[in-house]
Amino acid sequence: MKNLFIYIKILLIVLLSLCLLDMPYGYYQLVRFLGMIGFAVLGYVSLNKSNLWAVTWFSSALLINPIFKISLGRDIWNVVDIVWVILLVISMFFKK
Repeated sequence: MKNLFIYIKILLIVLLSLCLLDMPYGYYQLVRFLGMIGFAVLGYVSLNKSNLWAVTWFSSALLINPIFKISLGRDIWNVVDIVWVILLVISMFFKK
């Protein structure tokens, strides 16, 4: 089961890294949908382990959700994507 969460994090890292390239608009919609699901799952799993990670992942799911879009502009979204990639990599090696 732990491997599943590693795979979710790797998938999110790849998806968010590809957002830095010039992709079609449909790709960003897919990233919003998969990102919301992935971050929500990570937040739910983190509830019992670390409240800081749970808040981080649930906040990320809320920010990236495809239903109530938050438009930040391409440059700011690129910075947010980089921050998410860094946080996901750190969380993969973080042991409580």
